[in-house]
Amino acid sequence: MDAERNVGHSEGVSKNVFFAGLIIAASGLLSPPLALVTGLIYGFTFVHPYHLDARRLSKLLLQVSVVGLGFGMDLEQVLRVGRSGFLYTAISITFAMTLGWALGKVLAVKKRVSFLIAAGTAICGGSAIAAVAPIANATEEEIAVSLGTVFVLNSVALLAFPAIGHLLHLTQTQFGLWSALAIHDTSSVVGAAAKYGAVALAVGTTVKLARALWIVPMSLGTSVLNKSDARIQWPWFIVFFCLAAVANTYLPALRPAYAEMKHLGIIGLTVTLFLIGTGLSKETLREVGVRPLLQGILLWIVVATGSLALIRAGWIHL
Repeated sequence: MDAERNVGHSEGVSKNVFFAGLIIAASGLLSPPLALVTGLIYGFTFVHPYHLDARRLSKLLLQVSVVGLGFGMDLEQVLRVGRSGFLYTAISITFAMTLGWALGKVLAVKKRVSFLIAAGTAICGGSAIAAVAPIANATEEEIAVSLGTVFVLNSVALLAFPAIGHLLHLTQTQFGLWSALAIHDTSSVVGAAAKYGAVALAVGTTVKLARALWIVPMSLGTSVLNKSDARIQWPWFIVFFCLAAVANTYLPALRPAYAEMKHLGIIGLTVTLFLIGTGLSKETLREVGVRPLLQGILLWIVVATGSLALIRAGWIHL
């Protein structure tokens, strides 16, 4: 009886702390990176009572938040940045997928896990993994390992990239471009870029969303190779992001409303990062294992340092 009472009490405390963190993240008192840290502390301290619900909510909330951020973007800038970053994106995705495959071979990582980690690194983290996993006939365990690997590195990037950018005196344009090319998930790109500055946010968000469109050809290619008839997930929220930029550019009379929508987008992103942070736990790290994590780390280091070097040398620019 006492054991049951203690378990019930522990669950009650966990739920109360979770909702308190959620409310604080939504209040605007926390910056996106700090919201992630708060979520991580929760994830390593408590047993998450709403783990699956939080994962589903964070995915939806991220997409809505990105659309909200679109109301602060200028369409002409979006098109210019997206067009300029197309070639870099195509080359870097090809390079990341090839290197990811090679590292997976060397480290003897399971074939499908290796492919999912490479796809997540090359395109847009968890979104890419979620899109291609059913087409690649990946098991729940393989998906969990791949998501866990990318998720750990995402958290590190969101916290480390702004500090590195300031240390190296990167311009906001350089930092936004680097974040979009080297950080896995859209949420972490937006969070890191938002901390660095408004221009970095505009560049990082636009280039990353253009990169996310590569989910479609990646899914089609995977479908052909695996002879799969699984439904391809189209990133429709990117279309709504562009429509929001259209409204902000050509309907200036509603600018006060757009400012509110953008603010709500930032709040939504902050809550998203808190939810993502709560999903990382000791169990997540154990599930990942050493080899997949090592593959993800090595691939990410090469992509991050290589793209940074090319950006600083002026080879990659907008």
